[in-house]
Amino acid sequence: MEQFVQQLINGLSLGSIYALIALGYTMVYGIVKLINFAHGDIFMVGAYVGFVSITYFNMGFFPALLIAMLFCAVLGVVIEKVAYKPLRNASRITALITAIGVSLLLEYVVMFFAKAGVRTYPENVLPNLEMTILGVRITFTQVCIFAVTIALVILLQFIVHKTRVGKAMRAVSMDKDAAQLMGINVNNTISVTFAIGSALAGAAGILVGVYYNSIDPLMGIIPGLKAFVAAVFGGIGIIPGAMIGGFSIGAVETMVSGYGSSLYKDAVAFAILILVLIVKPSGLLGKNTREKV
Repeated sequence: MEQFVQQLINGLSLGSIYALIALGYTMVYGIVKLINFAHGDIFMVGAYVGFVSITYFNMGFFPALLIAMLFCAVLGVVIEKVAYKPLRNASRITALITAIGVSLLLEYVVMFFAKAGVRTYPENVLPNLEMTILGVRITFTQVCIFAVTIALVILLQFIVHKTRVGKAMRAVSMDKDAAQLMGINVNNTISVTFAIGSALAGAAGILVGVYYNSIDPLMGIIPGLKAFVAAVFGGIGIIPGAMIGGFSIGAVETMVSGYGSSLYKDAVAFAILILVLIVKPSGLLGKNTREKV
């Protein structure tokens, strides 16, 4: 039982990171029906911005977190304006190929400036504290990751449900043309959606850097794909679904590593995606919708 609870705690920490990345996927898909495969690399850029802020500018964790979120928010808006907006009326496969191209561009631009080697976060970013409760070890870093994730999700829910921007986002998600007729600036709303989703990915990037202490230019590929699995698992386009999916994938991955072998954790995550697509393609919280031909 102690080992089970320990793996569950570890899974919540890892799942928090997946959930933050998955929220960006699900928000963008809910608004423009685009799978932004460059999202995982925005997460990677956030990790590098946090590394530079902490290592070279001697910032603390929370100032570096805000800087990473702000930088990634601006980067997300620039990518949307330059790469995705001109293709808004193009076929989905065109936008998907463009997203893959943007992903590769981000990876190799970072590799050009930061080189391909692994960079290591300083060990004293967060206090090296831990406590043991009934044989279960909980570190201060794990508590901080979970607390930051919950705080950001609460802030996101407030923005979506209690602000004019959030109301505009929900309207555009339901019917873009009708929202435009009602006076909503669709272009600005889409840009804000990209900014918020990218800021959450940037936060996840610095949390990974603090948790695992090492980053590299290709670090966004696998977590990005797993976060996509989490978004599909919970119901892509549904914010609570992304949270449930992220925590579920994180818990399953740590359980597989703890009771089996870490060699199989990636295979299990993608096996879950296949099962979900077979059994319930709309995800746990998604609803099947009929399309008129």
